[in-house]
Amino acid sequence: MTSPLPPVRVGIIGCGNISKAYFERCRLFPNLDLVACADLDFARAEAAAQTYGVRAQTLEELLGAEDVAIVINLTVPLAHREIDERILAAGKHVFSEKPFALDMAEGGSVVGAALAAGCRVGCAPDTVLGAAVQTCRGLVDGGAIGRPVAFAATMMGRGHEHWHPSPEFYYQRGGGPMFDMGPYYLHALITLLGPVRRVSGMAVITHAEREIRSEPKRGTRMRVEVPTHVTSLLEFASGVTGTLVTSFDVPGPFTNPVIEIYGTEGTLRVPDPNGTNGVPQIGAAGEREWREVPHTHPYADGSRGLGVADLAAALVSGRDHRANERIALHALEIMEAIHVSAAESRHVTLRTTCERPAAMRTDLPPFVLEA
Repeated sequence: MTSPLPPVRVGIIGCGNISKAYFERCRLFPNLDLVACADLDFARAEAAAQTYGVRAQTLEELLGAEDVAIVINLTVPLAHREIDERILAAGKHVFSEKPFALDMAEGGSVVGAALAAGCRVGCAPDTVLGAAVQTCRGLVDGGAIGRPVAFAATMMGRGHEHWHPSPEFYYQRGGGPMFDMGPYYLHALITLLGPVRRVSGMAVITHAEREIRSEPKRGTRMRVEVPTHVTSLLEFASGVTGTLVTSFDVPGPFTNPVIEIYGTEGTLRVPDPNGTNGVPQIGAAGEREWREVPHTHPYADGSRGLGVADLAAALVSGRDHRANERIALHALEIMEAIHVSAAESRHVTLRTTCERPAAMRTDLPPFVLEA
C-alpha cells in the first residue's frame, strides 16, 4: 500500500475561464493544498477566493508567500514566459497552461530560468495522463494494432468567438488553432508514438477580421494576426508519418478522425485528447466493425490538476514528473516549425527531442499518485 504523500501548497495566478477546472480538480488530490490565488483584476481573484475557500492576493504577495511551493500559471499565452520566470525567480516550481511559450526563444528562456533557480517546470495539457489516452498507450505498447506505421489527426471548429467571453487572444500571437489546440494532439501523439523528427506545413488566414458572437462582447470585430487553418505533415523518429490539421474555419459538420493510428495489424481510434472520458476503439485487420475498449486507467471524468499533483508527488522522491518541460518544449518546436515551414515552403528538421513520459499506474486509487 502506497503511503500518503505530504501535501504541497499551491497557488494559482490567473482566475479566468480555465481556472474553474483547476480550482475544482486540485482539491480532489490529497497531496495538493490549494491555498491562494491572484489575478490582475483583484476583484476576480477575490470572487474565486470566496468561491473556493482560498486567500486572494496580489501577484507580488503570492510570489512572496512562503507557504506556496507550486504556482499554476493560467494567464494568457502572451504572459506565460514573463509570469513563469517571475515564479521561478521567486524560488517556486511552476505548472503552466499551454502553450509553453510563444516561440522557442521564450521556451528556452523559461527552461534556463528553471535550471538557474533549481526549480521544476510542468506544462499542460495533462489530459494525456487521463483514462482515454493512457488506455490507448497500453494498447499501442501491447501490440494491439501491431507496429504503428501512420496516423491522421484533425481538430476542426468554427472558432472560439462563438463561446469564449474574451476570445481576442486566440487570434493573436500565441493563439490560432495550432498553438491553442495543437498541444492536446501533439502531447497525445508524443505519449503514444514518441518524439518527432521533421515537419512540413501550410497555413492560411481565412478571415482578416472576425466578429465576436459571444457575450459580453457580441458584435465587436477583432483583427486576426495568426493562421486559422493549419495543415501539417509529421515524421516521427520511429518512422511513423501522418497529418495533423487544426482549424478555426469550419462552421459546419465534418467526418475526419480526431486521432487514428494505423498499424500493421489494425487501427486505433484515440478519443478527443481535450478530455479524458472518450472510449478508445480498435479495428482489427480484416474486420469492418469497431470494437470499444474499456478504460484500463482512472481519471475518466476530467484531469486538470493531475499534472500538478504528479509534479508535487515527483518532488518527494526526485523522480521525473510526466507533464514536463522537455515534452512541452518539443511540442512548442513542432508548432513553431510547422508555421516556419508554411512561410518558407520547406521541410523543417527539429533540434529538440524528448522521451515518452512514464505510463500512469493502474494499481493506485484515484487521486493517489506515487512518489
